[in-house]
Amino acid sequence: MPAIEKGRCVGMALIGRRLSGEELAAVRADPTAVDTLLYGDLDDDETEMPEPELDLDKSWHGIHYLLTGTAWLIGEGAGAAVLGGVEIGQDGGYGPPRLLDEDTVRAVATALDALDADTLRARFDPGAMAAADIYPNIWTNGTDDLDYLMSHFTELRRFYRAAAANGQAVLVALT
Repeated sequence: MPAIEKGRCVGMALIGRRLSGEELAAVRADPTAVDTLLYGDLDDDETEMPEPELDLDKSWHGIHYLLTGTAWLIGEGAGAAVLGGVEIGQDGGYGPPRLLDEDTVRAVATALDALDADTLRARFDPGAMAAADIYPNIWTNGTDDLDYLMSHFTELRRFYRAAAANGQAVLVALT
């Protein structure tokens, strides 16, 4: 599923949704339920795609790099925030959505809360990010790019903090 905004494709973005206990049971019982939770009823032309609870836009890969220092390796704690979890559901073009259970969500939230802005700012290296081919390959604007990543990091932290506080699992997907 490509990200769509007012009828046009806007590139590869990461979205997320917190799951109630009932929704978690539903996706575990029937992984095809993932698509409806993330994208709504695609067979109904009248139904609009639901607003994601988390939308990292194109910052997802840059944030992952700041959290892990790598392009694709997934670590524990904060390193699982963007690309972690267990694949579930159908591949929408950029890999299947991923499910992070309640324990993983708590670990991610705790690790994200332990990171401060200065630590992440120190990890921002436009040259290394370009060499590692970090999507969307825009890392030459210095402060503007860092501000873009930091604003989305704040949103990521808020999302996981809320999910952990409510004992929820999380679905994330590249669209």
